[in-house]
Amino acid sequence: MARVASTMLPLGTIAPDFQLPDVVSGEMISLARFAGSDGLLVMFICRHCPFVKHVQDELARLGQDYQDRSLGIVAISANDADHYPDDAPDRLKEMALELHFPFPVCYDASQAIAKAYTAACTPDFFLFNRDRQLVYRGQLDDSRPGNDQPVTGQDLRTAIDALLAGQPIDEKQQPSIGCNIKWKPGHAPDYFG
Repeated sequence: MARVASTMLPLGTIAPDFQLPDVVSGEMISLARFAGSDGLLVMFICRHCPFVKHVQDELARLGQDYQDRSLGIVAISANDADHYPDDAPDRLKEMALELHFPFPVCYDASQAIAKAYTAACTPDFFLFNRDRQLVYRGQLDDSRPGNDQPVTGQDLRTAIDALLAGQPIDEKQQPSIGCNIKWKPGHAPDYFG
């Protein structure tokens, strides 16, 4: 289990647009779907990663807790499904349904969207404001598999709550740690180390 840190994309970066299929509904999802919301949370996840499995129930709770707030949420998986079949769209659909995710889970087959966001690990979190400027990127909380810290979502929830309340978000942010995104042969981006 390789531990990789998020790239910490510069704050203020504008959210790259995308058009990706939701593995549950088949609907094409883009930034336009979230127009009018005060914030947008983009999460890079997968099914097989032990770091994602460790927090998957909290991801479901996050979705449920904020579904009636002005926050759009989308999960994206970009892992190479040929070499990691547990991360193929049909298996991601099973995950989304089992966990009752109230947000779309999209599959980035080309891995172009993961590269556009400089996603490096699963999970990797990117929170954007109403103008789709990056205001938070980093960890869900201090919990990791095996470190006996409770999964609370505290870091990400604090940022979301501040954003929705119109309060400043602390720019001191800790990178997310997880498994590296499983790039297709020859697809690993320059920023990936």
